[in-house]
Order: sequence, then structure tokens, then C-alpha cells
Amino acid sequence: MLIFFKLHKIILTALLFSMLLFSCGGGSDDSDPIDTSTPTNLTLTATLAGANTNNPNGDGSGVVIFNFSADNATSYKINFGNGDTTETSSNTISYTYTGGGITNYNVYISAYKGDKFISKNITITIKVNTGLIFSDEFDSPGSPNTSKWTYDIGAGGWGNSESQYYTSRTDNVVIANGILKITAKKESYEGAEYTSTRMKTQGKFDFKYGKVEVRAKLPQGGGTWPAIWMLGSNISTLGWPACGEVDIMEHAGNRQGIVQSAMHTPSSYGNTSNVGSQTLADVSTAFHVYAVEWTSDRMIFSVDGKVHYTYNPATKNSSTWPFDAKQFLILNVAMGGTFGGTIDPAFTQSSMEIDYVRVYQ
Repeated sequence: MLIFFKLHKIILTALLFSMLLFSCGGGSDDSDPIDTSTPTNLTLTATLAGANTNNPNGDGSGVVIFNFSADNATSYKINFGNGDTTETSSNTISYTYTGGGITNYNVYISAYKGDKFISKNITITIKVNTGLIFSDEFDSPGSPNTSKWTYDIGAGGWGNSESQYYTSRTDNVVIANGILKITAKKESYEGAEYTSTRMKTQGKFDFKYGKVEVRAKLPQGGGTWPAIWMLGSNISTLGWPACGEVDIMEHAGNRQGIVQSAMHTPSSYGNTSNVGSQTLADVSTAFHVYAVEWTSDRMIFSVDGKVHYTYNPATKNSSTWPFDAKQFLILNVAMGGTFGGTIDPAFTQSSMEIDYVRVYQ
């Protein structure tokens, strides 16, 4: 009996020692567990640049801002739906789609924690501008292409008290050596003292949103008023200024070194306050590229790439922003009037020369 008791005591002591060893030993990781839980609550949203009610697929730039998040995630992998992928630890990323037209993309995102992940996808429909949609390089001599241009004919200046009579004669408008020339002349014609040309793409070409570039050299002489501009194609139903007017470039020979751009809307027209300008000493001796970039929310005016005015009203409605409908192009040289001012008595004739007109979208 004594031997059995001692043996039992030895076994019990060994068992208790073993339990103490395993409960207190440093070989176990239970005190510092590895978190291998899978991310949860993954969200993904896409914001298309320039998207609004009238332009739901964006402004054509192709820019999309993706925002995403997930609980317990340390990194993300995005497939943009066109073969491009990227990885990031951020919660937002900007991506620019290329190509052309309106396209659907199925965008996938995966949120990772170690080798654990969850995924989500959304479909976006985005517009990407396609490039050159209209151009005239004026390479064919003679009269301008009648499939692209038509004319306003007559006198009176359409409310601007101008002194010229507009014609479509080659005396006033002609293409030679790859250059379009619109010439204002001092001559008696149909009761007016001067003649010139106002040509336009109305009924031939119009567009909504894009970039216009016109490479031109301007006439000179007191009273000359050359202009490169646009009017809303709905002018026949809405009238002016409800249709909106965009003056890409206008110049007065009486203010020789200054070119300006202006916006005419129901909120500001005639002597509009929406105007910007820059000084160019050689407007009548050198060619410059006059441009406007028109998006769903602003107009950006420049000469040779140098921006001098941006129109971006804080409140956009029919009074401040009638520019959610198509517009057509106009090229003309007026004489005198509310902007051209007093005509120099010594003036005989001068031309606006245009190398090309291009519209990109």
C-alpha cells in the first residue's frame, strides 16, 4: 500500500509539472495570434469628369475618379475593364480612358489582407473624344467649299451699326495659295460704302463640346473689325442672346495690339462683362492660332496656347450657360460699328487671312 501511494504521488507530481510547463512555456503563439481575417464591406464608386444631366457619359476627356474602401483591407487591385490593372494602398485613384466614342467598361476591384481578399465590380459608360471632326485647310483655289460654308448677305450690321455690305463675291472672299482671304474694301455697293464677307457653317456643320483652332492673320486699318466666333444653332427658334454667342477672337483696328474673347448670354450681352484679352504686337503681320476649348462647364480661350480668359459661371442656367446645345462657326470682317469704331478715311482695303479651321472633339 505504501509503495502504491508513493508511485501515485510521483505520477501526479509529473502530471502537474507537465501541465504547468505547457501552460507557461514560451513555445506557444497563442498570446500573439496572427490576424488572417478576410476584408469586408467593399465599396466602389466612379465619378466621370464633367458628367451631368445633359452629358451623363462625361465631358469626353476620358477621366474617371474611382473611390473605394473595405474594412480590414491593406491594399487594392483594380482592373479597369480594358486590360489595364493597377495596385494601390490608397482609397482613390484617377484613370484616363483613351480610344473614341461611347464605351461600356466592367471595372473590377479586389481588397486584400495578406492572401485573403474580396472582390466587387461595377459597369461604367464613358465618352472619349474621337479627334478631328471638322476641318478646312483651304487647299483648293477659288471660292470656299459650299458643302462646308454658306453666307450672310446684306447690309445693316445685324444691330451693330456696321458700314459694310456682305457679299459672297470673289472680290471679298477667295482661296489662293492655301490661304482663305476675307477682304474688306472701300467701294460703293448696294447703297453701302464698304463691302466684305461673313461666312458660316450654319446648316452645314455644328457641334457641342470640343476645341476650335483657327490659324489667322488679321487685317489692319482704323475701323476694321475681324471676328472668329460661334452662335447657337437654335438661334432661329430662341433668338439672340438666348442662343448664346462665343467670340473666340475679335479685334479692332483702332486698338491694334489687343485681341479679345467674349461671351454673350441673356445674363450679359451687347457690351458684355464676360470678356478677356491679351496683347499681341504682330496680329496683322504674323499668323497666330486662336482657340477655344468648350467643355460641359467652361470655355477656355487662348492664343498660341496661352490662355487669357476662362468663362465658368458658378451658377449655370439658361441665363448664364446656354451652351449645352450645338453651335456653328462664323468668320467675318466688319467695318465700323459699335466695336470697330471710326473708320479711317484713308482706308482702302485689308484682309483677314486664314490658314485653317479645325474642330476637335
